[in-house]
Amino acid sequence: MTGQVVRMGLFERYLSVWVALCILAGTLLGHLFPAAFARLGGMELAKVNLPVAVLVWLMIIPMLLKVDFGAMRQVGQHWRGIGVTVFINWAVKPFSMALLGGVFLRHLFAAWLPAEQIDSYMAGLILLAAAPCTAMVFVWSNLCRGDANFTLSQVALNDAIMVLAFAPLVALLLGISAISVPWATLIFSVALYILLPVAIAVLLRRWLLRSGGQARLDNVLERLGPLSLTALLATLLLLFGFQGRQIIEQPLIIALLAVPILLQVYFNAGLAYLLNRKLGVAHCVAGPSALIGASNFFELAVATAVSLFGVHSGAALATVVGVLIEVPVMLSVVYLVNRSQHWYQAAQDRAAP
Repeated sequence: MTGQVVRMGLFERYLSVWVALCILAGTLLGHLFPAAFARLGGMELAKVNLPVAVLVWLMIIPMLLKVDFGAMRQVGQHWRGIGVTVFINWAVKPFSMALLGGVFLRHLFAAWLPAEQIDSYMAGLILLAAAPCTAMVFVWSNLCRGDANFTLSQVALNDAIMVLAFAPLVALLLGISAISVPWATLIFSVALYILLPVAIAVLLRRWLLRSGGQARLDNVLERLGPLSLTALLATLLLLFGFQGRQIIEQPLIIALLAVPILLQVYFNAGLAYLLNRKLGVAHCVAGPSALIGASNFFELAVATAVSLFGVHSGAALATVVGVLIEVPVMLSVVYLVNRSQHWYQAAQDRAAP
């Protein structure tokens, strides 16, 4: 992936439509056929739901194939934008989510939530915010005409950090929230959903480049693109099927869980955007920086929540709510970034000699 504009296929162009249809279909099917989804939810190995695990791998690995970890050599070219995004992703977003979750779920909304599930909801919100988005970032960056080299190097750096930081960060925040940390399952989830997919993608990418060069890699990526997005949509169908009855029977809980997620997305996107403007970063870097700073690796969050707490847990429901609002909210952030470009660049014009 270089500096050229990435062409968007039919799936990407109408992604919000497909996501909405899968959410509606999954919710309806889960409500109508709870026994079938209960059987799928019971297909587990070492507390890992096998259908979810297979779909997550089919979704993540083709997307990780796009990531050239050698692009981290370019970090110095965009050090200010990358510094802002790393700061937001790892020093602000997880902690702001824990804070917002505590304020809203434990205090403001506590009377309307089942008391026995509040800790589980909190865990889901923390898992959602603890890992920056890897897959959809390329789509968001393309929509705001972002610098593709910056996006690639930022994603490569975030993935490298995530391998080391995700489990300790989640454990720390769960501990702060007084939630018991199932260390064995957490470490297993990190290995299953981060370490192994990254290792497979790196080795497969290296083999493709050695055997056929960039042309072969591009050809494989083009063929795998529909598979990855189909797995994404199938995952949404399955996850909303698991939670179909709860979503229909408890719409108030869904709305309440959405509030801290919405606030943290706009807060982190706005903070990243303003910091980049203050530092004089070009808009083509500030846009994807804000989007990467705001979006979540919901595939990892959902899979880890299912592994740690089960498919019908409050944690799984909270991460699914994150999926529910991720696409429309991020599209609204893209719109704001694009609409404010002249305002953003006005500061640079005034600073120019």
